[in-house]
Amino acid sequence: MGSSRLNVREIARLAGVSVATVSRVSNGTGQVSEEMRRRVLEAIEKHGYRPHHLGRALAAGRHGALGLVFPGLSGPYFTELIQGFESEAVPSRASVHILCTHLRSDSDAQVLEMARRVDGLAVIGGTISDPTLLRLAEIVPVVVVAGEGPGAVPSVRAENAATMAELTRHLLLDHQLTDLVFVGNPEGSPDVSERWAGFLAAHRAAGVTPPASPVAVSMQQADGVLAAEQLLRADSRPGGVVCANDEAALGVLVGALGRGLRVPQDVVITGFDDAPIAALVNPALTTVRQPVRELAAEAARLILTAVNEPGRAPSGDIVLPTELVLRRSCGCPANPMTGGTGI
Repeated sequence: MGSSRLNVREIARLAGVSVATVSRVSNGTGQVSEEMRRRVLEAIEKHGYRPHHLGRALAAGRHGALGLVFPGLSGPYFTELIQGFESEAVPSRASVHILCTHLRSDSDAQVLEMARRVDGLAVIGGTISDPTLLRLAEIVPVVVVAGEGPGAVPSVRAENAATMAELTRHLLLDHQLTDLVFVGNPEGSPDVSERWAGFLAAHRAAGVTPPASPVAVSMQQADGVLAAEQLLRADSRPGGVVCANDEAALGVLVGALGRGLRVPQDVVITGFDDAPIAALVNPALTTVRQPVRELAAEAARLILTAVNEPGRAPSGDIVLPTELVLRRSCGCPANPMTGGTGI
């Protein structure tokens, strides 16, 4: 049969077993005798089949797949994460399975089920409970992305608090804005919680009283528009709106322009992420650049190392640097070559 690609039925026929038996061997689920497993694997070898992906996965008792667990898939942030994760998984001939937990009442159970069908998992911080993360780590290598893992579960995250403090300090001291508000829900994301902490720390360091609480909205553009309706009334408009991400900031920008306000003359607006569109809107958005793709790529590398070196579990807490990017939405001139000034 040479090197032609075999499907599951052909493998079953060559091994003299059922398709279900081949599936159980390939998925590592159900009861399969050692004899049956041997016959499936020997059928591949005997007939000269060298599957670049399936054969190695079967022989090693693997699935040839990695999992990504997200709360949802809207917006450029998650697109960047997927692309970063695939940049490491695809060259390793591993497929990528995605599970979105948003609005699922059984999300923990679904993630545990996925863990039995993949060789490792990357989970966005705050998506599932810590007890479930610890249970997952007993099944497959697990890495938390954009958050901290419980116990010995490793994580890859961007630096949030210090750079948000730097941005806030810039607005407070360089632009003399003492009436800032923060848009984002610290209860909904570890990243947002750290950014809120950095926002508060900058106020304390500058001797300025911060707002008592954030404007707790989600991080999509529509939520930013709604926040603008709440914040940008003429009788109570703040001098600056510091948003937890670029999507919310772009929504606030749309809301401000829709009310006839000038940015930054009437209100300053800033974001976090440095999504590609941040440099393209008018005025261009002051923000914090974080290496979103590299976050996911590093998580994939950690998982693949653990998969390819049995007994070596991923470990550690990797924190990638971020960078303040100043543009016109805060009143700073932009560098025409880069769309911003990193400091």
